[in-house]
Amino acid sequence: MSAIRLLVLGAVRRHGRAHGYQVRNDLEFWGAHEWSNAKPGSIYHALKQMAKQGLLHEHEVAPSTAGGPPRTEYELTVAGGVEYFALLRAALSSYDQKRDSLAAALGFMPDLPRAETLDLLRHRLEGLAEWRASVTDYYTPEGGPGQLGHIGEIMYMWVHAADVEAEWTRGLIGRIEGGAYAFAGEGGDPFEGVLAE
Repeated sequence: MSAIRLLVLGAVRRHGRAHGYQVRNDLEFWGAHEWSNAKPGSIYHALKQMAKQGLLHEHEVAPSTAGGPPRTEYELTVAGGVEYFALLRAALSSYDQKRDSLAAALGFMPDLPRAETLDLLRHRLEGLAEWRASVTDYYTPEGGPGQLGHIGEIMYMWVHAADVEAEWTRGLIGRIEGGAYAFAGEGGDPFEGVLAE
């Protein structure tokens, strides 16, 4: 999964119609340029590519007052909305993706209903548990991973990572069950104060 696709589609969706600088500004405000491949060139490339793919509709607006070329604004198409929600759901429920995809999904999880978000996160937990069990069942020698010498550290690292991911996911589920954050259909703007002005 590409985090940049989810980030760009989500940022455009937030605005209704947005030009590249607005999308870039939102993602930089979130620090996405630090934890994902959302660099300025990648953002503009993604906007153009997704417009070619029919996920975004391009609108040319008046030239800038400084005399520059016309600015292009983007808007999600129906196909873009379908793609956005598919990427969002996959990133929240999947345990085996890069962290930037999960981080992008966390940024937009309020676009889903609370109950659906909880179901997706529980599915993620189940996947983590199954993956952890398959690793330890398959690779652990009778005497433990230490018998594999320094290669055993690979298993220690992956099992520890799965345990930490599961602990964090359980904590997020608990916070959401406890009423944290505003989700789709609950009223109010869940993005108030978390997007650049």
